[in-house]
Amino acid sequence: MYTLLNYQRVEKHTDLYSEKLAKSMHLALKKDDEPFQALNSNFGILFAKAYEDENEVLHSKSLINSWLFKARNDEFAVVAVRVNPDGTADEISKGCILVFESKNLLSYTELPLLQLSDQTIVDVTASYDPSTDHYVINWQEEDGSCYQVTTTDFRLAVDLDSKQEIEQLPLENFEQFETDIEGVIPRNTIEISDELGDYLIKKLVTPHNIEIQLPESIEVSSVGELATIKATAVYSDGTTSEKKIDWYADQIDFSVPGEYEIKGKVYQDHFPFPIAWNRADPCVGRWNGKYYFIATNDADGNNSLYIREADTIPGLVTAQEVLILDTKQYPQFKCLLWAPEFHILNDRLYIFHAGSPGRFEDQAAQVMRLKEGGNPMIREDWEMPRMVVKKDGTPLIENGITLDMTVIPNKGRYFVSWSHRPLKPYDLGAWICIAEADPNEPWKLISDIVTIAKPDYGWDNNHTPVVEGPYPLIRDGKIFLTISGAAVDSTYVVGLLTADIDSDLLEPSSWVKTNYPLLTLNDVEGEYGPGHNAYVTDEDGNVWNTYHARPGINAPRSSGIRRVHFDVDGYPILALTEEKDLNPDLAIVTAKITVK
Repeated sequence: MYTLLNYQRVEKHTDLYSEKLAKSMHLALKKDDEPFQALNSNFGILFAKAYEDENEVLHSKSLINSWLFKARNDEFAVVAVRVNPDGTADEISKGCILVFESKNLLSYTELPLLQLSDQTIVDVTASYDPSTDHYVINWQEEDGSCYQVTTTDFRLAVDLDSKQEIEQLPLENFEQFETDIEGVIPRNTIEISDELGDYLIKKLVTPHNIEIQLPESIEVSSVGELATIKATAVYSDGTTSEKKIDWYADQIDFSVPGEYEIKGKVYQDHFPFPIAWNRADPCVGRWNGKYYFIATNDADGNNSLYIREADTIPGLVTAQEVLILDTKQYPQFKCLLWAPEFHILNDRLYIFHAGSPGRFEDQAAQVMRLKEGGNPMIREDWEMPRMVVKKDGTPLIENGITLDMTVIPNKGRYFVSWSHRPLKPYDLGAWICIAEADPNEPWKLISDIVTIAKPDYGWDNNHTPVVEGPYPLIRDGKIFLTISGAAVDSTYVVGLLTADIDSDLLEPSSWVKTNYPLLTLNDVEGEYGPGHNAYVTDEDGNVWNTYHARPGINAPRSSGIRRVHFDVDGYPILALTEEKDLNPDLAIVTAKITVK
């Protein structure tokens, strides 16, 4: 059995781990006498949703005093107190508690607020009594009085006349508690099965390389055939990845049949961070056998776009940059050339980006097409960018901005998704929207606009309410649409929306938002505010994540590249560093081969 710890964290400086983030539910695991291991890099797992008022304005909320317990049918539940991000009482939810349900401790459903009193509630616990098939809820009010009530279903209103006053809450004693996990404020523990504990580790701890396997028998007749033999890297979560090997074949005479012993080194591309300073929102595309790199240029205040060309992805790191668009070229652009992305629709190459005629509030999504037979490295071979418009030909938004547009190809149709921020009469924060586009003129939408995500968690409304930078990764019947959230500072993070490829992508319920972020400043040492990422698949089938982060809290946004690994459920892992991807101590391999 595993012991699962539910805890809150002590806040740090707002540039590292703000009070809003600390006031969430965190989890740690231990087995027997082992120390607790923080899950999700000591970042919150469960956050309270924001309150949306009648004007669609989001009001951020946090949660405190979460209580995790086993529920009916071998499921789990959490009760907590909702507060404002600064910890003050939330008047909107006065007398109510938060209730969440979960089948696996990864995905949580937030139920409607449960009314228990007309007074401010400051603490709450709960349990399930299988002998009566009732839930027992205990709470403490602001004046110190404590009460208890039972219910059969958290979705039903509680009979408040049946509440009973109790002496105190049944809290867990942590006087002797010790842990090396930073900032832990322990709340309660539960016992979970080995199977579930192992699964949580596989999902919420970045794996590392533990073994290199080679084929049991290798028969080759040439150096060329030997080069096709790959190693299998095995990881701590049981997943694998195929890797090329640089064989030391100089001592092998392939003209003489026989058995030989040969050494080699497992191949790994190396990308120091950053690969490009002052380059944000990076994207790598493939076109006609070449790779191309493009990014937002922070070095000149976002007034130009440069691209690089190379035969390989590593070659892009040192490739020459060529200017293809700047704010002097066309009258509709005076500033803010943001978030360029390469996309191919019906065998034509496009760059989706954003630009403004002069003001932030006029920023709009644009599409630039490469001319027939054109060379991406030649500025004149790109057509003039066109602003993306709705199906009636009007701008995507009035009194707001649109940016970060990406393309989701699915079953012969092309959908576009972008960040959509209404500014007047109220700033509603940035949302993720989606629509279908004309594949031959992708600056024209052919469907209505649908909102599929808002910045409603503490991690994506931290410092500012924004979700942006969508980019799809399509694999094994699922569309993984990563998004970035919060202010573009050291606390920027990557979140995830998921949909099945057979679902209606224009139906908001088709998209599931993960409760917690996939990539944060806690995941990779020295990389602050990772986000606005894109994906490219190389000639060997490896998927690469291009992203920006800061080499220091106040350092410039700069580009990085890292291999995407996939977990036991096929979901992307974005924090697999080179050392975890390939253990250097395992890189040298020895094999016996038969030369035919």
